[in-house]
Amino acid sequence: MTPHDESPSVQQQAVLDEIDDLFRQRGHSWYAGEAVTQLQHALQAALLAEQHDAPASLIAAALLHDYGHLLHNFGEDCAEQGVDDRHEDLGAKRLQQFFGPEVTEPIRFHVPAKRYLCATEPEYFSGLSDASVLSLNLQGGPFAPEEAAEFIAQPYAQEGVRLRRWDDQAKVVDQQTPDIAHFRQYLIAAML
Repeated sequence: MTPHDESPSVQQQAVLDEIDDLFRQRGHSWYAGEAVTQLQHALQAALLAEQHDAPASLIAAALLHDYGHLLHNFGEDCAEQGVDDRHEDLGAKRLQQFFGPEVTEPIRFHVPAKRYLCATEPEYFSGLSDASVLSLNLQGGPFAPEEAAEFIAQPYAQEGVRLRRWDDQAKVVDQQTPDIAHFRQYLIAAML
């Protein structure tokens, strides 16, 4: 889906500027034990969402799903230090003043979605990177069957699972992607 490319309002421009500034300042940091930066990871996830014809809200969520990593000061290696940074909640909370639940809930759910997939798809766990396995353990491990059923029944949980799959794939070294400006149209279309 490609939304109309229209000029943002003053308020929308302020949000876009904040997002651009944060990625410019902190997007060069390494993505939690992977061989890509935060910005590379975000752009790859958004591109995957776009390639799967996701709605603008889910493309925006894919771009911003790890926004919380850019907001905290725990350091790039916080998982190795035994710290769960709760980036999914931190990012969703910050972004909810600009975007509705169709963006913020998949962001909030992309971590529990990993726990869900580990519980419901035995082969999923074997495909996780070492860094993702480490963070999974900090995040509570795979869901028990009843937890998995409760999770997937929530609104936006399915979108969180879609986002999770793109998140897992968005770790390709030297992957060519459009720049962040390409995704502005989706951010604008998804804003409150």
